Amino acid sequence: MPLTDVQWARIEPLLPDRTPRRGGRWRDHRQVIDAIAFKFRTGTQWVHLPEKYGNWRGVYNRLRMWALDGTWERAFTALVARADADEDLQWAVAVDSTIVRAHRRGPQKGAPAGEPADHAIGRSRGGLTTKIHLAADGNCRPLAFRLTAGQAGDAPAL
Repeated sequence: MPLTDVQWARIEPLLPDRTPRRGGRWRDHRQVIDAIAFKFRTGTQWVHLPEKYGNWRGVYNRLRMWALDGTWERAFTALVARADADEDLQWAVAVDSTIVRAHRRGPQKGAPAGEPADHAIGRSRGGLTTKIHLAADGNCRPLAFRLTAGQAGDAPAL
């Protein structure tokens, strides 16, 4: 489901200029965000992204670049602040986490270049794991999330 005009009007000012530091102009940001939402909503592989979204590598590269430069985090924070200012959040918060098993050779390989410092692999009873913590409002909209080593508890993490 593509972004509505109202959603796009809230998101567009939070994104970087469409002219990157090198090369030509980027593909339309709205189309790229629609592609990213489609990928994560459907679980499709990057290479199977529909052609209407353009080259999957461009979409993936923009997702990764915005993750590394903090664009996604800044946009998320601004959108939560706006929803709070509009009194659109229910501050009855639910906190939960899930554990993701690390690949057997994950810790030996080391973190990829540019990987945020708070992405962690830790030893728990289940082996080497990472824990994803999420706090959501009464409407199940995310308010905060964090990745920690698998043995971390929910309360200290959030």
